Amino acid sequence: MDNFLNYIILGTLQGVFEWIPISSEGVVAIATQYLNSGVNPVDFALFLHAGTLLSALCYYWRDWIKIISFKDRALVKFLVITTAISLPVGFIVHDLTADSAVGAGLLALTGVCLLFTAYFQAKKINLRFSQNELAVASGILQGLAALPGFSRSGSTIFGLSLGDLPPAQILRLSYLMSVPAVVASTAYTLIFEGESASLAAWPAIIAAFIIGLLFLEVLTKSSEKINFAKFALVFALLCFAGAALEFFM
Repeated sequence: MDNFLNYIILGTLQGVFEWIPISSEGVVAIATQYLNSGVNPVDFALFLHAGTLLSALCYYWRDWIKIISFKDRALVKFLVITTAISLPVGFIVHDLTADSAVGAGLLALTGVCLLFTAYFQAKKINLRFSQNELAVASGILQGLAALPGFSRSGSTIFGLSLGDLPPAQILRLSYLMSVPAVVASTAYTLIFEGESASLAAWPAIIAAFIIGLLFLEVLTKSSEKINFAKFALVFALLCFAGAALEFFM
């Protein structure tokens, strides 16, 4: 029973932190050290992304139908570019840092990036990046998010804010582009790190899916109702709070 509850806790953490700019990989890896000893914390954290992957597929199912049927060619091109860049960057970073401690400094850096995002949004400043340039920038940032402590959602929201996209589109693209990367990282974990992905861990996957779907709905609707500069500022403050907590732990 204790193991079951531990898996539910880990899945819940993944479902919440996947969508906010406090690295879900870092949070889950730290929690795994205490709740599920005997596995590589970073690999187990990557495995739990399968749950929030299902959340993103279900929440954006209309977009994925258009992508699969090539009805939205611009979106397909965007995802091809981001995936082609983020996967090799991410795998190299993961291999180099798999056994590294989670970095409070990287989380604070994400907070700084989001402060810039809030400032750009408040002042209506954008660098007029083209769609292709946004894809390249956000693809690199997503790959670098394999660094423990560097938030994927926070870094890609910052990258996408360099253009003139509306707030809802920034979140949509950030969450959509995570799917191919998560598919690849989950497959890698299942093939090469099987001990981290036992059948006993499936309660965590289910919890990550359910909580992730609910939290994704809350964040998306919230971004449509409040000023996005304030939304980014709240995300930045969360990063700084998480970095401070990690530093003192």
